[in-house]
Amino acid sequence: MMDNKNLNQSIIKAFILLDAFTNDKKEWGVRELAYKTGYNKSTVHRLLSTLVSLNVIHQNENEKYRLGSKLFELGNRVSLYQSLITITNQPIKNVALEIQETVLLGTLKDHQVFYINKADSLQGLKISTSIGSYQPIHATASGKLLLAFSSSEKQNNYFKNNTLNSFTQNTINKKNELKNSLQTIQNQKYALDLEEFELGLICIAIPIFNKKGNIIASLSASGPSSRFRIENVQNYIAILQKGASIIENSLQDFDSL
Repeated sequence: MMDNKNLNQSIIKAFILLDAFTNDKKEWGVRELAYKTGYNKSTVHRLLSTLVSLNVIHQNENEKYRLGSKLFELGNRVSLYQSLITITNQPIKNVALEIQETVLLGTLKDHQVFYINKADSLQGLKISTSIGSYQPIHATASGKLLLAFSSSEKQNNYFKNNTLNSFTQNTINKKNELKNSLQTIQNQKYALDLEEFELGLICIAIPIFNKKGNIIASLSASGPSSRFRIENVQNYIAILQKGASIIENSLQDFDSL
């Protein structure tokens, strides 16, 4: 066994902090975490700030801390995402079969849309988006939808730290315009990408919520503009909602993906 003097004490302290987060105690304040671990408040605050910067810990609006997404990526990457793929595979395939377009399940990650699962269209058109890939929030139906139903804090943070680059002449590249679009999406509970990310490609997305009513993912269908008809939007939504309802029932206890 390696002698303790050769071990990095900051890393050891960080993991002792992480170990305090349990199913019974998911959130901690700096003062109570210092009392729990026996470390002084300045040490705990410094460690938490570092862990927040790495997405290992997340700071809530109430200034308390909880485990972040990076732990899922590192500790449970295979089991978590494989589990999500298993849970959502059949509902997504059923939607793709009925809607006859490519279907994607996505979530927000690092100010982008992160795609977790996919079922290809049987119509022959192959969408290049793959599982594990990222796309910009402001130019995609899934991104706009996920941002629209996110907290005000997340929205403000997004607008503060991102520029809206144009991908086609249809891309929303003004922040005020995007903010107005988010309000419309909230009201109608779906989002459209009308050739905003890629010319010739249309996408429609609807939300998936957990039992607390928080958005955890988007379910979207993408296809060529030649097949898309705006008058059929409600039909597309109805098909997507069949799959979304099944997925929601399976993911009710998820805080986020």
